[in-house]
Amino acid sequence: KEIYDPPAGLTFLGNYRIKQPCIAIVGTRQPTLYGRSVARRLAQDLSRMGFCIVSGIARGIDSEVHKATLDAGGKTVAILGCGPDIIYPPENIDLYRNIIKTGAVISEFPFGRRADKQTFPIRNRIISGLSLATVVVESNIKGGSMITARLAGEQGRQVFAVPGRIDQASSLGCLQLIRDGAILLTSIKDIIEELSYLNQIQKSQ
Repeated sequence: KEIYDPPAGLTFLGNYRIKQPCIAIVGTRQPTLYGRSVARRLAQDLSRMGFCIVSGIARGIDSEVHKATLDAGGKTVAILGCGPDIIYPPENIDLYRNIIKTGAVISEFPFGRRADKQTFPIRNRIISGLSLATVVVESNIKGGSMITARLAGEQGRQVFAVPGRIDQASSLGCLQLIRDGAILLTSIKDIIEELSYLNQIQKSQ
């Protein structure tokens, strides 16, 4: 409700209604082993601290994030880039069902709407809009995660980026975000400290 272009409505699958502060973790569909490891660790550590982890149930980093959160017994919410009755990518059918058991799968699209190049950028504003902060683990310069990061900034949310190797395409997006003002992320302490600092400022105003 706080963003400038909120959806007219959302379809929730699952009994969970978001009761915990959310952190979005997103990234490339073709992550490195390093990216997968970092994504899993961040998701598990944040979920154990009581955060709900939001992502887009896409291949790669998104899937790792949802799986790691479920493995840690945490709450996770998947935002679909298609209708709520369509599972995309189709190989995530088991993940889709497992998220619904303890978390939620959410879509603003009507039943039957297929995923396409337009729907993913549209859904990204919900991923960032639901969350206090967006973390980008790995992304190339033109990746969808860069759109999510830009939207998060426009929505007044914090943006964190995990640094990577300068000679890997999957790190170039994160390095650009850091150069442009995103907070360099090395551990969840960076997130906790920043959110605590912002909370103290808001309380003093």
